[in-house]
Amino acid sequence: MKKRFNSPAYLLLALATTTSGCASMAPEAAAPEMVAAIPDAFNQAGTDGSYQSARWWSSFEDPVLNRLLDETLSNNLDLEEASARLRAAEARARISKSGLFPQLNAGLDSSYSDSPTAGTSFGAIAGAGTGRLQNETYSSSLTFSYEIDIWGKLRDDARAGRADAVAASADRQAVRLAVLAEAITSYFDIVDARHQIALTTQIIDVLGDRVEQTENRYSRGLATSFELYQVRQDFRNVQASLPQRESQLTATEGQLAVLVGRYANNIEELIGKNLTPKLIFKPVPAGLPIDLLAQRPDVFAEGQRLEAARFNLGARKAERFPSISISAGTGSQAGEPSGVFDIMDNWVLNLGAGLTAPLFQGGRIQANVDIADAEYAQQTAVYARTILTAYQEARTAIERYEEERQRYQFLFSQLDEAQATTELQARRFANGVGSYVDYLDALRAQYQVQSSLSSAGRDVALARLGIHRALGGSWDNSPPASDIITNPPVTQGEE
Repeated sequence: MKKRFNSPAYLLLALATTTSGCASMAPEAAAPEMVAAIPDAFNQAGTDGSYQSARWWSSFEDPVLNRLLDETLSNNLDLEEASARLRAAEARARISKSGLFPQLNAGLDSSYSDSPTAGTSFGAIAGAGTGRLQNETYSSSLTFSYEIDIWGKLRDDARAGRADAVAASADRQAVRLAVLAEAITSYFDIVDARHQIALTTQIIDVLGDRVEQTENRYSRGLATSFELYQVRQDFRNVQASLPQRESQLTATEGQLAVLVGRYANNIEELIGKNLTPKLIFKPVPAGLPIDLLAQRPDVFAEGQRLEAARFNLGARKAERFPSISISAGTGSQAGEPSGVFDIMDNWVLNLGAGLTAPLFQGGRIQANVDIADAEYAQQTAVYARTILTAYQEARTAIERYEEERQRYQFLFSQLDEAQATTELQARRFANGVGSYVDYLDALRAQYQVQSSLSSAGRDVALARLGIHRALGGSWDNSPPASDIITNPPVTQGEE
């Protein structure tokens, strides 16, 4: 027994065990120079904002929108596809990790042979004649094999696989964010389109009255033919815009239906007819910390891919060095089936260890290292570009939101003036000092301001959405909301 433990196999096994550690030939993790120079915050004034990514869309305080997005998250087919890709990436990560563990296999074997003794050494035995030789063998086995990861190749492959799986999870989050943003955009587009159709219908009614009044004035010689032509042309242009707006509404509802996983003919069952979402006018907190960008799924995914490329480079470098493997096998062997289970008398044991070093591979190993190094450099550039793009998108989104807020406030003040003018013209006409034509013109101007205000309200909502998307979620847990997207259209005759 003592002699057996002095064998070369046992010495090689002891050497492999003592030299296996946590070595890795992957380069040190370091942020690209361009990323390291990024500012600390989006602007330096004020206090830092907080970050909340869970159900950030609830800040719109719209139960219809919340129900719509819940169904989108449940039924969207893009999310199902991304989830399937994530499952595949996690399975590949488990495969890459399996090399870190010993391989254990069990087996049962049987063999039977029947051959003539003639022509063999058995045939030379006196009296053997021309008989046949039959042999039955039954065996059981339990084999063990393990590669000692001296240079960290297997660990780096496992780390690279895990980083790729985490990146796939972040990709799914990016798809989720994009799907939510598209659904919210479609929702506010539908709100605006319905308002625009209602306002266009009312403007057509006003212009119809305006054409009738101009025709009466023309017949009495109080209006020129050119004035009549302009009023009619204006009336026809507005009429022609109505089918186009209705077509756009149908297309937008169809897009939303696809996002929710429904057919377009029953989308109204989900969102209803009367939509009055609220607008959020609370300003974005000043001094938002730049590390909010790390919450963006695309930034996080590219960072994980950079890690995967780094570990892949380390694994490819480790392939240039020797590998040590050990193996062991035990079992039993007998000439009949019952003897297989007589382990005490028929046991078999095999032990082995081996060292394999690459000597000449025709440049394959170095080429793999060069490929991994180039992919690492490529991913470094991708990560830096993603950070720069995310920073620019966030700054642009914040500035756009502030500009849209100001634009909406300006149009809202215009609406006050337009409504006051309409009321004035209505009183003048009622008192006999103003014309009905002047009242119709004032009412049409009011509807046009309401139309602009509706579009501006949609733009404010989408600008706010742009910040959510640029930061990967929200920066405030429960911002207050005020004012619906636009005042309900005033119908002719309410004055």
